[in-house]
Amino acid sequence: MPQIQFVGIDVAKDYLDVHVLPIDTSLQVLNDESGFEELLEFLKPLKVNRVILEATGKLEAPVAVALYQAGLPVAIVNPRQARDFAKSTGQLAKTDRIDARVLAEFGRSVPIELRPIKDEQAQAFEDLLARRRQLVQMIAAEKNRLSRARGRSLTDIRAHIAWMEKRLPRIDDDLQAAIKSSPLWRERDALFQSVPGAGSGLSLSLLINLPEIGSISNRAISKLVGVAPLNNDSGRRRGRSTIWGGRANVRCALYMSALSGIRYNPVLKAYYQKLRTAGKKPKVALIACMRKLLTILNAIARSGVPWQAATIAR
Repeated sequence: MPQIQFVGIDVAKDYLDVHVLPIDTSLQVLNDESGFEELLEFLKPLKVNRVILEATGKLEAPVAVALYQAGLPVAIVNPRQARDFAKSTGQLAKTDRIDARVLAEFGRSVPIELRPIKDEQAQAFEDLLARRRQLVQMIAAEKNRLSRARGRSLTDIRAHIAWMEKRLPRIDDDLQAAIKSSPLWRERDALFQSVPGAGSGLSLSLLINLPEIGSISNRAISKLVGVAPLNNDSGRRRGRSTIWGGRANVRCALYMSALSGIRYNPVLKAYYQKLRTAGKKPKVALIACMRKLLTILNAIARSGVPWQAATIAR
């Protein structure tokens, strides 16, 4: 019976460094279609349990999609987790070949949940969403500079803001067109936006950055996004629980929606006031509302029942 193998792949711009454990074999291939074919041919006779890659700012996406489409179990992990694992094993040196071995060892030692790899359409949609987020941030930054600008700098900043503000609606149109082209996205977008406070920004972020919504428990989804309080205790010391890690893009969108929700969503408004009356600080109460909003959206995605029908049924 073939031995189960764990494959680590370090992704660089030009090359893929591959290491397989426990057979302890290495391979380097080009990071292009011909390299993908060579890699798949190399892995074909092996009984692969996991293929582990780091998230490297979309550089890992083409090979991850190729492996996923070939039916291999692919897991994309946070680089910080992989590096912390390497340090915990005493591996301080860092090269592409060493990193590939560390990823294979990480996959063999730590249970890693497999998640669906996004197809090209979803990745293009995510790129648009990321670009929209960048434009919003740049507009805010440029507006902050206006008060200190003089002369030509002031004229240039105003022209830049005007250009970005014209570009933003075009990206929004592209995003809405992408949603309308997919029956599943269209249905889920309507479900999410049925919740008071959950606007198009949060809906877009959930559709692309949180595909697990509706398929896992409330506790799991809260930890995944990074809004679940984590203990910080040691011995007799009882530290303050804090949120940490998770998917920052979704968390930012949740924050803005929760701010709106505590004003316009009757459930979140009552919950926020209850926490404040109990002595919770505003920030703590707001994070709790973010978590509650996320669990509401998770339940709606699971049941397929929009907000109004869900509240009437309670």
